[in-house]
Amino acid sequence: MPTIIIVNGYRFYFYSNENDEPVHIHVEKAEGNAKYWLDPIQEAYSYDFTARQRKDIAKLVNEHCDTLKEAWYEYFK
Repeated sequence: MPTIIIVNGYRFYFYSNENDEPVHIHVEKAEGNAKYWLDPIQEAYSYDFTARQRKDIAKLVNEHCDTLKEAWYEYFK
């Protein structure tokens, strides 16, 4: 499960066996975890994050979307 970036304690990663799904990223911090589709950007699910944390994560996903997608496509090529 490659970690792509860690920002403000949020770890952005994907699982190495998920190449049969559309491009997406998982996010975890402490007990919270979430999944975001990257094209288009949309939250798939979020568990144990506050509304504020979800807002922060959405902002980070938008800011780093190109890097996250590039890592996905490079890994699964």
